[in-house]
Amino acid sequence: MKLNGIKITWLGHATFLVESPGGKKILLDPWVMNNPSTPANKKSFDKIDVMLCSHGHGDHIGDAVELAKKHDSKIVGIYELCSWMQKKGVKQIAPMNKGGTQKVADINVTMVHAHHSGAIEDGGQAVYGGDPCGFVLEFENGIRIYHAGDTNVFGDMAIIRELYQPDLAMLPIGDLFTMGPREAAYACGLLKPQAVIPMHWGTFPMLTGTPDEFGRQLKERGLTVELIAMKPGETIS
Repeated sequence: MKLNGIKITWLGHATFLVESPGGKKILLDPWVMNNPSTPANKKSFDKIDVMLCSHGHGDHIGDAVELAKKHDSKIVGIYELCSWMQKKGVKQIAPMNKGGTQKVADINVTMVHAHHSGAIEDGGQAVYGGDPCGFVLEFENGIRIYHAGDTNVFGDMAIIRELYQPDLAMLPIGDLFTMGPREAAYACGLLKPQAVIPMHWGTFPMLTGTPDEFGRQLKERGLTVELIAMKPGETIS
């Protein structure tokens, strides 16, 4: 598919750096320093305008506070998660909840549902961080990207399609902690995107889902969605 000026870099696991046509840099689920999939030359940034955090697990927000302090980034997340980050010293937060939309860095961000668990590890204790979620980003060129966060497939993905019509979906396929290739292919049938990027796979041996199996499942369902199997550190534009 044509991204019309958007640049997407997969940093491994569920972490993506997205650059808008206007040059804004958005980091999705910021976990890079201890992410074994992130290439060494991709663990630092010249700037981060906005960070979107899908839920409170460490493999999704592990570097959020540190990076927000360094780059004075604005953090978008569910209310409880943003409040916790503010207490940790993050100056700019943009809390929201499911069904809400707000404009951040010239991008319309809508928070949608996800089926998962969520708690923040803080000083050896589990702190409530609000519900897990996904995001639909609408850019100034009209392209819509859906980052599902950690989730299983759920029927209301059909509502996400009807309401927001994402052109590109970023879906977990690793299995065990999220949906695997079979469920992700079913999700594509509900979402009907032009293209899909598999994520949350290959980081650890226990995440057994693969893009090859995902592609096979898509073919079995007769879906013509473009499968973009990225390598960590790779950029598409």
